[in-house]
Amino acid sequence: MSFDTVIIGGSYAGMAAGLQLARGRRDILLVDAGQPRNRFASHSHGFLTQDGTPPAEIAAEARGQLMEYPTVEWRTGQVEAVTGGVDNFLVELADGSTYQARRIILAAGVTDELPSLPGLAEQWGKSVFHCPYCHGYELGKEGIGVLATSELAMHHGLMLPDWGATTLFLNDAFEPNAEQLAQLKARGTQIEYGAAARLDEQADGVELMMQDGRVFPLSGLFVAPRIHLSPLVAQLGCELEELPLGSIVKTDALQATSVPGVFACGDVARAMGSVSFSVADGAMAGLSAHRTLMFGC
Repeated sequence: MSFDTVIIGGSYAGMAAGLQLARGRRDILLVDAGQPRNRFASHSHGFLTQDGTPPAEIAAEARGQLMEYPTVEWRTGQVEAVTGGVDNFLVELADGSTYQARRIILAAGVTDELPSLPGLAEQWGKSVFHCPYCHGYELGKEGIGVLATSELAMHHGLMLPDWGATTLFLNDAFEPNAEQLAQLKARGTQIEYGAAARLDEQADGVELMMQDGRVFPLSGLFVAPRIHLSPLVAQLGCELEELPLGSIVKTDALQATSVPGVFACGDVARAMGSVSFSVADGAMAGLSAHRTLMFGC
């Protein structure tokens, strides 16, 4: 089967891109593996009209509206390969099915590498977070922790006091210098030395157990996971932008990648993960792909 555009990833960015193309009366296919990056979070915050709504409910409503357009098709599955080039891409799924596309929009492919602290992965999206804007407000004003895995924990350590009393657990990951200590003191961030041993779930948050036996009750804990991109990105040959915690696909202001006919949007092409940004970037990618379908790359 042939489509004007195949969109890889059917979460917020992919569906926002699809909506623009559908309204442009273009034939599109969305392929989604059913593993959105924020599937671990019980509620989504910061997106107008949907603040506090479970992520799956936002996605379900969006999909229902998108599928009302007659030129939209949806496949549940994993894209294994994309070959060819502009106006003649071939998209192959894990089940062996193939589809032709004039344009590709990449809107999936990010995974988070969490610290190996026992108990942390089980609390990811529940009491362990990475974005203060998404989850900080609900934690109240007491007992917010930051677990360092590198010097980059300074970023959270300096930000989070706006949301509540913050403790930076250095976790033997780095030693703040005099300037950094002064910055943390100016922000009111407490510092705890020593390595963490495990994280235990509690009714009102978590407890961080240190290797020396100290225990810290926390309403929430923030970490900075490393990000990894799907092998599909390398296969497509997209130029990358190196960030302190990993790489993202480099795009221009129109969400175009370095590969003609390939656009990228959402977390795969932006350092900050957010439903609002994903929807905005997806809309731009859809509009941009449509523009090239009309006028050429």
